[in-house]
Amino acid sequence: MSFLDKLGLYFFSALALTTFSHVSQAAGMVPETSVVLINVADGEGTINVTNTDSQAALLYTSLQNLPEDQENLVVATPPVARVEAGEKQLVRFIVQSENPITTQRLKRVTFEGIPQKDPNAPAKIGVTVRQDLPVLITPADLPLKSDPWTLLEWSVKGQTLTVKNDSRYVVRLNQLFNVMPAEIKLTLPRTYILPGQTNHFELPAGARLSADATVRIYPASTYGFAVKPFDAPLNK
Repeated sequence: MSFLDKLGLYFFSALALTTFSHVSQAAGMVPETSVVLINVADGEGTINVTNTDSQAALLYTSLQNLPEDQENLVVATPPVARVEAGEKQLVRFIVQSENPITTQRLKRVTFEGIPQKDPNAPAKIGVTVRQDLPVLITPADLPLKSDPWTLLEWSVKGQTLTVKNDSRYVVRLNQLFNVMPAEIKLTLPRTYILPGQTNHFELPAGARLSADATVRIYPASTYGFAVKPFDAPLNK
């Protein structure tokens, strides 16, 4: 594996492991997985959140839309729940969309535990830990695909490189990618490419791509962990 591959995997693995360490080791409200999966065919998705503190706390669950997708598709219930020390709370994510969901959609959810006040120390300020997870919503008729990044279309015209996601899948990946074998380093605006989304990048002045040029990306699994680098064909 080349230095660039190791570098790409390092950065994305560090991000994924940081997320996983929050899920597995952080005090407070800890979700059981690193992503919430919702299949529209089931009408909902669920996740257990454990209160790892030594006292009861209130669990606040809040959904956020992405800048590119502001449509409200699901409702979390209960939005607020008291969870005793060491106990679990099941949180449901119920699909409530006015329109048919035809592509995968990506949202975010935060779980925050608010500790109860200590009557013996009324002036004491409690420390909260917030967990921030992706929410992946999948249409009822969309087959499971473990490598949706293979469906991205990469092309170059002049000095402009373009990536287009004409698939129905959300693609999650490291923002860092490289044009090979020239080893031109470029950066995606976000760690995902949504269905129907197109991104453009200007190549460095004077850059010349060989006939066998490819784009090396560093994809992520459904649960956000780095997988092997993928060399995508580059259409000219």
